[in-house]
Amino acid sequence: MTKRVLILGGQGRIGSQVAADLAAHTDAEITITGRSEHAKQNPVLGTQMQFLELDLDDRATLTTAIHALQTDDRQPRNVVVHCAGPFHHRDGRVLEACIAAGVNYVDVSDHPSYTRTAIAYRDAAAAAGVTAIVNTGIFPGISNSMVRQSIEQLDTADTVHLSYVVAGSGGAGVTVMRTTFLGLQRPFQAWLKGQWQQVKPYSDREVVDFPPPYGRVGVYWFDVPEAFTIPSTFPVKTVITKFGTVPDFYNFLTWSVARWWHPHLLQTRAVIEFLSYVSHFMTDVTDRFSGIGVAIRVEVTGQKDQKPAKSYATLVHDNTAIAAGYGTGSVTELLLSGALKKPGVWAIEQALPTDLFEQTMQSRGVNIERALR
Repeated sequence: MTKRVLILGGQGRIGSQVAADLAAHTDAEITITGRSEHAKQNPVLGTQMQFLELDLDDRATLTTAIHALQTDDRQPRNVVVHCAGPFHHRDGRVLEACIAAGVNYVDVSDHPSYTRTAIAYRDAAAAAGVTAIVNTGIFPGISNSMVRQSIEQLDTADTVHLSYVVAGSGGAGVTVMRTTFLGLQRPFQAWLKGQWQQVKPYSDREVVDFPPPYGRVGVYWFDVPEAFTIPSTFPVKTVITKFGTVPDFYNFLTWSVARWWHPHLLQTRAVIEFLSYVSHFMTDVTDRFSGIGVAIRVEVTGQKDQKPAKSYATLVHDNTAIAAGYGTGSVTELLLSGALKKPGVWAIEQALPTDLFEQTMQSRGVNIERALR
């Protein structure tokens, strides 16, 4: 039986990369959705893909599209991939419809509020036999699986330090810019020394050594789902999540907005839109010089053979959007084949075993450097 995938937001930068990854690694029939008819001329569309005009606010059409993916329970289930961000204000309607239809679910969500909303459906998804996996892009996503991979190299783990750097726009669209500025709206809780502590977004600059071509880059506290999903998954005492960009002057601009702008301004939609579009215009210029790549550095401190030890993992890719497509596409591929099945709603590091993670990354030519010291 031919498997089918519905990609919500599939005409966006990330969604189209997920579609391209699935076309390369599966034989599934792929439907990408968007609110504009012009997407029918999108060059990503081929014989394996089709377009469906769909607005997420149209619940009737959304429900009909998802219920069309129902399968015989003896077959691996079809999959809905939710790429229609930003996720700061999304509710659980897509996941609800998937649970009601018995269809598996994957998303590229990247904000803690939505992750908590999704996890609240865990029991309902488990009862329906639906596997729902959230946070599956590049960060969160591949980065979380790198943390799991690194923790498994040690006997015990105490501290997780996650650092990310993105060059320019990362090859993504204005939605990702919105996500950055929405993340500056208010302080958030971080798991530090065994307790939750409040930290300010884009504070506490730290210079981290990334692999070439990035080298030493300043990174700052940033509110991401892995800040709470990792400590809820592994018995660690500290989880640090920091993010930065190159060129470095973008860090200063973002830091100045977080530090000097009144919080009420950052909670105004018009201000967020202004900042997002100005930033996207600027990166259109600087991407020619900086590139659009991504680097991830994971450092886990703990013990090995009753001695202090550190486990490291690093990844570099020259296109952030393509790397996000790999993360989400690989999870979707595993669900379609039946190789991954875990009813309920899970963060990626809770659902994806390391052997399957390594297998799918190798098949996509993604090189993750590891070290144990």
